[in-house]
Amino acid sequence: MRRHLAPHRLLNRRHSPRRHSPRRHSPRSQAPARARSAPVRAAAQQLPRVAPLPLVPPPYSQLMSNSGLAPTASAQLTDLARRVIALLPDHGRILVGIAGSPGAGKTTLAMQVAATVNALLDSTEIAVHLPMDGFHLANATLDRLGRHDRKGAMDTFDGWGFVVLLRRLLTEYDHTVYAPSFDRNVDEGIAAEIAVLPSNRVVMVEGNYLLADTEPWVQINSLLAESWFCETSERERLRRLVDRHERHGRTPEAALAWAESVDGQNALLIEATRPRATLTISGQ
Repeated sequence: MRRHLAPHRLLNRRHSPRRHSPRRHSPRSQAPARARSAPVRAAAQQLPRVAPLPLVPPPYSQLMSNSGLAPTASAQLTDLARRVIALLPDHGRILVGIAGSPGAGKTTLAMQVAATVNALLDSTEIAVHLPMDGFHLANATLDRLGRHDRKGAMDTFDGWGFVVLLRRLLTEYDHTVYAPSFDRNVDEGIAAEIAVLPSNRVVMVEGNYLLADTEPWVQINSLLAESWFCETSERERLRRLVDRHERHGRTPEAALAWAESVDGQNALLIEATRPRATLTISGQ
């Protein structure tokens, strides 16, 4: 029987954070490990390896305010960031994935954890946020395929291209790797707007289908040092989605219809992938 999730609880899927395995890399990454850079090494020595966390931050929609992070939320984000730092190998880069349904809070969580990792390591270039949304098919392509009326479904993304990018990030360290972003104001992907620098050791990847069990998505989980599932109640997700769709031009009626139909159908598929995550985090 599925365990009932109490609000703001973190469910441990494994007894300890999964370490990144060298055999997931190309032969180049299997060479003898090099020492960490001085700033990372010094900071890491002060951050002990952490066990699975007992708590999770409160709703991520509440993490940012005009006055900044609440003290409790800030402390719990620090725990999550320390968990990520504990996964870092001596050499190379790790991907930490955050999956979840539309409106669950994936983007906010990924951005806040990346920022906290950088703060703990006294750097602006250790962790970077990478959304899957940049791999939306172009609207013209969706029109041609007859899929524009359900944009956001699994087959409205370039999944194969996304997997190739993740593999590149795990093997290409000596130059900048560029990735697309997504601009909701124009409802299109923006090519090469995100730069993953050689100094970026942590990539916080977030997207709906990171834990799906069909090709090509099924290849992603094995590329992740750890995967988190951001779980939020249907009622709260619906509220966030309607607000999002209205802010980007839909009428209240159209916003609700899209959130209940298109987003709702996608959520049914995504929620079923939760058991594959290392951790489940409450986003409400």
